[in-house]
Formats: sequence, C-alpha cells, structure tokens
Amino acid sequence: MKLNELRDNPGANKRRTRVGRGIGSGKGKTAGRGVKGQKSRTGVAIRDFEGGQMPLYRRLPKRGFNNAKFAKRHAIVNLGRLQQAIDAGRLTVAKGTAIDAAALRAAGLIDKEWDGVRLLAKGEITAAVTLAVSSASKAAVEAVEKAGGQVQLPAAPAAADPAPAA
Repeated sequence: MKLNELRDNPGANKRRTRVGRGIGSGKGKTAGRGVKGQKSRTGVAIRDFEGGQMPLYRRLPKRGFNNAKFAKRHAIVNLGRLQQAIDAGRLTVAKGTAIDAAALRAAGLIDKEWDGVRLLAKGEITAAVTLAVSSASKAAVEAVEKAGGQVQLPAAPAAADPAPAA
C-alpha cells in the first residue's frame, strides 16, 4: 500500500446538498423550506415554542436555590489517593509535621487550593499521618484517627453572643 493509493471507503464522504440552485436539483426555489412564514426566513430558532400552549419550562414550579456566587469551592483529596502517594514516596510522613495544602500540591494530589482542601473517606489509609486541612468528613477523620494519625481543622469562628434584652 502506498500513500497515493489511500482512499476513503465508498460512501464515507457524502457531499452536502446545495440548495436553491435551480428546479432541476430538486431543492431549488424555496430550498426545501416550504413557502413564506417565520420558518422560511433565515436566523429563526423557535426553541421551546409549543404552538401557543404554555411551555413545559413555564408550567413547572421553580425550585431550589443556587448559591454559586458565594459557595465555597474545595480541592478534594480522598484517603485512598493519599495512601497511594505515601506508598509511592511522593508524600513523606515525618513525625511532628503536618501535611498541608502545599505538600499535597507538591505531591500532585491537588492542582489548586481554591478555598481550602477537603478530606473525604473514599479508600483506606494505613499510615499514621497528621493532616492540616480546612474541611474533612466525619468518616475521613475517624479513618485517619483509627490509623493512628490526626486531622487538624481550623478553629470555628466564635459565635457572637446576641445583645442582652434591655
């Protein structure tokens, strides 16, 4: 086989229909759009129009709330991936030092820190590690403590006492 002998399979490439090129083509004059009306014109998209009936998206009630503007976005770290990094030697476990976001980034476990690092309990951990993260699930904290390590979370802000009633 030579490069100049390469061909597509028969029927692999179908030429597009050239519309509006005379009645002999079968798609002349109105170019398959019928006659007159909004849909025969260019630049028209009648999306979600149900023939004057109240459209489905307006019949259903609005529900829920999306707090995307103020929502916190965390970098996710699972226990299984953490253990893999420790086993591979990408993360070192030293006594008395905590693994923080910078160490996790250097090990390639997270790309960006975003609003902090959240530890989740997917997978198992056997190494006794001290982790300094901004958030963790209860199951993740229990699994780390069961393996002999600990999870350091930031102190919760003190709740302001309401002013005493006068």
